[in-house]
Amino acid sequence: MAISRQITKGYQKMKVLISDKTSEKGLEILRQAGFTVDVKTGLPEDEIIKIIGDYDAQIVRSETKVTAKIMDAAKKLKIIARAGVGVDNIDTEAATKRGLIVVNSPEGNTIAAAEHSIAMLLAMARNIPMAYASLKDKKWERSKFTGVEVYSKVLGVVGLGKIGSRVAHYGVGMGMKVIGYDPFVNEDYAKKLGITLASLDEIYKQADFISLHIPKTAETANLINKDTIKKMKDGVRIVNCARGGIVNEQDLYDAVESGKVAGAAVDVFSKEPAEMTNPILQSGKIVYTPHLGASTEEAQVNVAIDVAEQIVDVLNGGQARSAVNIPSLKPEKLAPVISFMPLAEKLGKLSSQLAGEAVSDIKVEYCGELAEHDVSPLTTALLKGFLEYMTSDSVNFVNAPLIAKERGIKVTESKTEEARNFANMITVEFQSGKQQKKVAGTYSRSMGEMIVLVEGYQVTAKPEGYLLIVLNKDVPGVVGRIGTFLGKHNVNIAGMNVGRDKVGGEAVMVLNVDSPIDKAVLKDIANVEGIISEARLVKF
Repeated sequence: MAISRQITKGYQKMKVLISDKTSEKGLEILRQAGFTVDVKTGLPEDEIIKIIGDYDAQIVRSETKVTAKIMDAAKKLKIIARAGVGVDNIDTEAATKRGLIVVNSPEGNTIAAAEHSIAMLLAMARNIPMAYASLKDKKWERSKFTGVEVYSKVLGVVGLGKIGSRVAHYGVGMGMKVIGYDPFVNEDYAKKLGITLASLDEIYKQADFISLHIPKTAETANLINKDTIKKMKDGVRIVNCARGGIVNEQDLYDAVESGKVAGAAVDVFSKEPAEMTNPILQSGKIVYTPHLGASTEEAQVNVAIDVAEQIVDVLNGGQARSAVNIPSLKPEKLAPVISFMPLAEKLGKLSSQLAGEAVSDIKVEYCGELAEHDVSPLTTALLKGFLEYMTSDSVNFVNAPLIAKERGIKVTESKTEEARNFANMITVEFQSGKQQKKVAGTYSRSMGEMIVLVEGYQVTAKPEGYLLIVLNKDVPGVVGRIGTFLGKHNVNIAGMNVGRDKVGGEAVMVLNVDSPIDKAVLKDIANVEGIISEARLVKF
């Protein structure tokens, strides 16, 4: 109570706009802090623009879109809070440019999502929704709905972030043999969970149940399709409560109807709200729900309390614990290095996509004038970029170092004021499997951001859009063959740079391309004469 009175005294005039339905327990925290809380839900953009100038903070869920136009009218606004995980409905780039803090609640629905996955798995295993519908239709069909036990069955968990790890824990508790796939998780972390690490192909071959807990990226889109389903055991059962688009819905429908897949449980769809013509909804053998993973009373209360506490902290001059953008970092640390923040984050994204498997050690070296300043914000930005690609957890500038530590990733910084090839340079070195990899980048006002080292080769490439990286022999004609190959597959090259260690040795091609490239096409690049290994596509 003493803390509440102290805050009230200094911040009586602070106002918070609640744009979407939010738990009263969160709103009560704001009121106890002395803030004026106005609940005005369902307002269109133009109506919000008319009133937003009076508010210091705004809370939304998924319905209200917070656009740049709204922010331009928000003269007093300091923080925008999403009572949930995703911030797709908030223009975070516009918020960052305007110095507005954007926060979310990345862990408030972890338990809800994990429990829903298990509920869906069990409902599918025992045909509960189908049996319910039958009995409601006044039919008694016991033999028709004979299910299977999960005890002693193999559960394959794809993605071992916070939700996936909890699902694995629940699986172990039910007596299942749990194997997990996550290219960025090491053996020590898996042992703590009581599970065994496995490759995707091993999961496909061994698992009786497969539960997906990965983000949707260029690499994971349509991960479960007719080809990967062919690799699975006959009678496998598949659960997707992660992201729509990870599973090819038509292929899953066909596999269930054919009997190859004994059952499926789906909470997320490639397009939401799901169209009633979606093939998943046409099957009587698939359990489906309308994206209910986070829809529990407890989760809604948790996320409301979480973001309300963060608003109180920020408006009281403190720090947000789950900020998703740059303004959460202390201004005095940020100012000297802020121009390099985007580059550092992109180097993290480049590193994680080149890694392809667990990384236990990351070394970051800062060269030149950068070495004179506190570079910890840059390392945090780099980790954020690195982790965003490899986990379905919400990664931000606050929790990135903690998530790296939890995953057993050791991060070391070094600095040298000696300018090497550029006035300032950030170099990242990491161990991926048995390979040591190195990338580097620089930034200047005249050139902007530039990748200057890839796979140990000197290059000059813009880190934007899609970057295709190809290792090749330094022989005549190979560049032309790659250009011809990509042209045949309707891939337009926006820019190309090459680097080599010596004449006639090995080299690298770094190509800016205008669109994503199909996985099968990427794999076929390795068959082009003169190419050393499978190409990698990096998305910035």
